[in-house]
Amino acid sequence: MDGVPFEFPPVREGSDNIRCAGQFIKVPRDRYDWIHVLAASERRSEDTVELTFADGSVDAEPLRVSDFWAAPAWFGEVKAFESLAMHYPHHVQRGVPAVMWAQRVAVTRRADLTGILLPRNVAVHIFAVTLQRTEL
Repeated sequence: MDGVPFEFPPVREGSDNIRCAGQFIKVPRDRYDWIHVLAASERRSEDTVELTFADGSVDAEPLRVSDFWAAPAWFGEVKAFESLAMHYPHHVQRGVPAVMWAQRVAVTRRADLTGILLPRNVAVHIFAVTLQRTEL
């Protein structure tokens, strides 16, 4: 999306996304400028992710995701995908479009990032994450 590569696992039974419930994502230790996410929200959500660095420091950064209902982006995200049907865990509602958004989180500290703590907000669904390295 907008030149940012994302990899998806093969299609399988079960969930295709993470409902944010305070999960910790360990990342390859490196310096990054941006964390790019493909996400949707059950309602427009403003929350924070906690970025953990190799020296033990932690920075809270905002994660803002617009509603998955087909509507304009509330937080300036880019529309990544639009479905013509709403996909729920146990059924599909046809004729109700849904949107997945491309959003990014700034990594403002100039130190090696080692992990990302997702918010405790099950309304936010993360489908993919890509880390953008610092250009030296």
